[in-house]
Amino acid sequence: MNGKILKSKEATQKIIILVTVVVLFSFFSIMKPTFASYDNVMTIALSTCVNGILALGVTFVITSGGIDLSLGTVMTFSSVMSGIALTKWGWPLWLSILLGFFVGILCGGVNGFAVAKMKLPPFIATMAMSMITKGLSLVISGIKPVYFSSAKNYQNIALGSFLGINGFYNAFVLYLAAILIAYLIYSKTLIGRYTLSIGSNEEASRLSGIRVDQWKILIYILCGLFSAGAGLIMSSRLNSAQPQLGAGYETEAIAAAVIGGTSMSGGEGSIIGTVIGAFIISILTNGLRVMAVPTEWQSIVIGSVLALAVYIDQSRRQKKGLN
Repeated sequence: MNGKILKSKEATQKIIILVTVVVLFSFFSIMKPTFASYDNVMTIALSTCVNGILALGVTFVITSGGIDLSLGTVMTFSSVMSGIALTKWGWPLWLSILLGFFVGILCGGVNGFAVAKMKLPPFIATMAMSMITKGLSLVISGIKPVYFSSAKNYQNIALGSFLGINGFYNAFVLYLAAILIAYLIYSKTLIGRYTLSIGSNEEASRLSGIRVDQWKILIYILCGLFSAGAGLIMSSRLNSAQPQLGAGYETEAIAAAVIGGTSMSGGEGSIIGTVIGAFIISILTNGLRVMAVPTEWQSIVIGSVLALAVYIDQSRRQKKGLN
């Protein structure tokens, strides 16, 4: 009975955030008709691919009771390293891309080790990684963008038309693949099961025989892997790796996960909810830009939405405790 009630509440929550997507899109379309133009919708979709993949990765971390503030800079660092390998070192494209993913895995592993083995608070460990990767991106690139203009078809990784279908970019397919992978891992594997268990009660998980430290490291590695995937799409879309880009992306990714139903207290999350939450953030951000709202006010709005989402989550969990 409790399981049915829980599933019913989760379904209701997804319906609410879906309605929010429709309401926001309708509002901005009325306020600024150009918002609903084909080109702008494609822009929203492309930006969602990047933020959405980051949000998928951080969903695992938050559900486990942690946090990752290095998402954006790890994304940038992985793309910078791919760009340097491809344009400066003369590596083949496939090997350069693999290097980018290896960098994401390495950064995630270091985050996980710092949290699980060194017992650093996730906030501190990942903030340090954010600062380190930001600095490394600037040093290795020489504080200059790494352009992929000499690399044939690199931009087609994200902006090429899938199967020749006009307007259906490869980035969308990559995002859908990331969603499917995240969903299967979250719902069908031990990683997903232990992520929920650790986030719900870490000590009980440890006493039940779960190797909490090892699984924590693996969860952060998974997050780093998704960050590298977002870096691939971002750099392909821009046809360059921008070393000063990335900081701030973690805020929108975390907001997408929390709006989608992932609890900041851990032990509760939703991949599908995160996907919808990412669309909400993209629509909100793009709508404010189209309406020429100053950047500083955009930050205020996104921050307020994140705070509201966390407040609603905390209130909901307190009511559960009382019930």
